[in-house]
Amino acid sequence: QVHLVESGGGLVQPGGSLRLSCAASGIIFRMSDMRWYRQAPGNQRELVATITLRGLTNYVDSVKGRFTISRDNAKNTVYLQMNSLQPEDTAVYYCNAHVILTQSDYWGQGTQVTVSP
Repeated sequence: QVHLVESGGGLVQPGGSLRLSCAASGIIFRMSDMRWYRQAPGNQRELVATITLRGLTNYVDSVKGRFTISRDNAKNTVYLQMNSLQPEDTAVYYCNAHVILTQSDYWGQGTQVTVSP
């Protein structure tokens, strides 16, 4: 069974920062591009950031310059550093492992991020 375990969510004021972490099982992590999605109430799930096996990154326009995705292959962990947070960043954030070979997807349980004064 694949496990993706997220942590780091919480309540923060506008302009603040949070760092999300997602620890994955080793074999899956080593075969996957890693992604962070988010879903706000009433909205569809949105792809926020991707980091490939080679370390290439991509971001949705709304977070460019504020969020940074990174991966530690020794720890089988992907991170999302979120700076200059705004109320519109409020959502449940989900970690995703996309296995390149099989095109399979695995999901974490989600972690709530709330940006409010």
